[in-house]
Amino acid sequence: QVQLVESGGGLVQAGGSLRLSCAASLRTFSGYAMGWFRQAPGQEREFVAAISWNGGSTYYADSVKGRITISRDNAKNTVYLEMNSLKPEDTAVYYCAAGPLERIKAGLSKYMDYWGKGTLVTVSS
Repeated sequence: QVQLVESGGGLVQAGGSLRLSCAASLRTFSGYAMGWFRQAPGQEREFVAAISWNGGSTYYADSVKGRITISRDNAKNTVYLEMNSLKPEDTAVYYCAAGPLERIKAGLSKYMDYWGKGTLVTVSS
């Protein structure tokens, strides 16, 4: 059974940092592009960042560029999201997903192959 398990969320003050992790039980993890999405209360799930299968290409939503870095370690079947200079508007449940890179970049969440259950990030002002 495929599982994506996010961790690292929590409460942080504005300007602070968090590092999210997503551990995947995918046997072919290195064959998948990975992405992070987030969903704030009352809002739709939105694209945050994407990374190609080998980590050679990364993509970011305009709202997080310069503050957030996505990376992966295929030997550990894990993808990371390093978040700095956090703002209250970054408050959301953060989900990792595996799927086609172009669809991750386009924010087409319904086309993902696998989803994690999410981890809550709360940024206080």
